[in-house]
Amino acid sequence: MPGLGARSGCSATYFSHVLWNEDAARDLCRDYVLEHLGADDGVLIVDETGFLKKGEHSAGVARQYSGTAGRIENAQIGVFLAYASDKGHALIDRALYLPEEWCEDGGRRTEAAIPEEVAFATKPALAGRMIGRALDAGLPCAWVLGDEIYGSDRRLRMGLERREQSFVLAIRSNEKLWAVLDERLGQHAAARLAAGLPAQAWRRLSAGAGSKGERFYDWARLRLTRLQRPPWDHWLLVRRSRKDPKDLAYYVVFGPTETTLATLAQVAGRRWAIEECFEVAKQEVGLADYEIRSWHGWYRHITLTMLALAFLAGMRVKLNAAAPRKRGRSSLDLWSTSARVRSAISSAASNAPPA
Repeated sequence: MPGLGARSGCSATYFSHVLWNEDAARDLCRDYVLEHLGADDGVLIVDETGFLKKGEHSAGVARQYSGTAGRIENAQIGVFLAYASDKGHALIDRALYLPEEWCEDGGRRTEAAIPEEVAFATKPALAGRMIGRALDAGLPCAWVLGDEIYGSDRRLRMGLERREQSFVLAIRSNEKLWAVLDERLGQHAAARLAAGLPAQAWRRLSAGAGSKGERFYDWARLRLTRLQRPPWDHWLLVRRSRKDPKDLAYYVVFGPTETTLATLAQVAGRRWAIEECFEVAKQEVGLADYEIRSWHGWYRHITLTMLALAFLAGMRVKLNAAAPRKRGRSSLDLWSTSARVRSAISSAASNAPPA
């Protein structure tokens, strides 16, 4: 489904200057995803992706770290929110990160048509706004997930706790947490707390199925010392590689007291869904295929590609529901769904009578 990228002057004009409401389109995308993918086991996942650029005039472009490239590059950074359930996953919200130097440069702001009310906001702050919009819209959400950029932001964590919204957020190894260590209460680094866990605290559990089967790791958790209010509790969750015991990942957890370690391992493993959303969106619906400089143009292009991805996710649900189930045959993924849609469009076009 290529072709959504703004590669012509006509498309650039449409995305940048024609009057239409990109936020209303975003809400339409979210509602469509809710209709087709909404489920009680649904999770919200926040992450960012980079869009590499050569020039200096696109809104928000700067030399900054891009996970897409794995290094500092000249890029725009978009913060995204995905929704995932057992039915599938899709992107539902987006925010363009505007570095501080852009916020303070009136000339560049004017050239890129950045609204006056747009002020500097950290990536976790942008994520918090998107999560708030999704929850206020009534999306069923069992957990919120995110990587270290978001998990290490205490304001984001506290905001979710005030909403009584469960989360499993990755944190850095040096994140200080309140806990008892060596019979002493204090703030201790996550890595130090993990090092003090006894051997019997670890269990081999699956983080869910991957392309090569179940993804097994060793998992352990430690109760954190907070002002707990039933039925809620806080933990440090630690994941250890089976191949390299020194390869550890850390998460801070807020959730129902009765939550099991096996459940937390499964929940933490669901963050991969947004990575597939980025990959499919860039390769199948043109998420990164644009030559637009303006603020509104970026939001409009990105929103339309999100709608295209949501359509694929909804179509996948319908195709899997219609297909007869056979033992050993896996369900269609987003890649296969996109291929089927493109094949159907090509077939319809070739069979259409001449104008």
